[in-house]
Amino acid sequence: MTKREIKHIDKDTLKKWIEDESLTEDLSKKADKIRREVYGNKIFLRGLIEVSNICKNDCYYCGIRKSNRNLNRYRLSKEDILSAADFGYELGFRTFVMQGGEDGFFTRDYMVDVLKAMKKRYPEVAITLSLGERSYEDYKAFYDAGADRYLLREESSNPDHYRKLHPYEMKLKNRQECLYNLKKIGYQVGGGFMVDSPYQNTDDLIEDIRFLERLEPDMVGIGPYLVSHDTPFRDFKDGSFTKTLRLVAILRIVFPYALIPATTALGTVNPRGRELGLKAGANVLMPNLSPQTAKKSYNLYDNKLNTGLEAAEAKKDLEKELASFGYRVVDERGDVTDFGNKN
Repeated sequence: MTKREIKHIDKDTLKKWIEDESLTEDLSKKADKIRREVYGNKIFLRGLIEVSNICKNDCYYCGIRKSNRNLNRYRLSKEDILSAADFGYELGFRTFVMQGGEDGFFTRDYMVDVLKAMKKRYPEVAITLSLGERSYEDYKAFYDAGADRYLLREESSNPDHYRKLHPYEMKLKNRQECLYNLKKIGYQVGGGFMVDSPYQNTDDLIEDIRFLERLEPDMVGIGPYLVSHDTPFRDFKDGSFTKTLRLVAILRIVFPYALIPATTALGTVNPRGRELGLKAGANVLMPNLSPQTAKKSYNLYDNKLNTGLEAAEAKKDLEKELASFGYRVVDERGDVTDFGNKN
């Protein structure tokens, strides 16, 4: 594939695919076939560095919301971040993802310094940021300093539903504007949403897909809604694992070119979560390079997977496991198919 192709699926078909449990396996097989046609059996690894669990926002579903007084807060220093990158580079990682809450400590100048230092050490790696909503000027400075990709899940594309998940001061319009700003600057951009978040219905999920069609993202990350007991949504149920698999498959069918992770949330809710996510069309995994103390405290939801094959130290075991499923872990940047390397 040499160009972007987005396959528009009509609403009635999408509704059936999302809701019909019996279609899970068939959709997965269809998506896996498409992914193999575009990317072969390659699985791209991203070394995740969770830089801070301090956040100014108070999203009703999130375990690191600012009102949670039961969380051990932390932030990694520049030296911590670079040390995690050193460790990951030695293991073969060629993409690092710096993810964190919207922590005011990570100013424009601070992040530019970190990015330049990381690129100086490893000019060939791709750097992904996931630090929430920032100004256009911040995004541009980060890009100029070496950031290649940016992940910013919109979580819901229906303004009414978005308001039920977030405090009044947070606006869907602002979030979507950030995504378009990132594209304008030149990032490889990732959006995404939760599956079965509180008050969500099938029409909301279809609107999420429609927004992504308009955005034309390079990456799409989704996962089931998972409960955090330290939030106002503590009494809701976890999202459906099989519905999430169907939506991973749908996203592969709609966006054949995209980079789609089998997320930690999938592995948390089901022991075979990431295996089945890959078989449903995903082609990215994000093992955690964070220090152990950070892994234990970056709890967006309850019972987060942070041991075993989630740990980056187990990369060789992960490679063997994926080989047994017919997939091949590669030590590459893993850019989207038609994206030129700006470096």
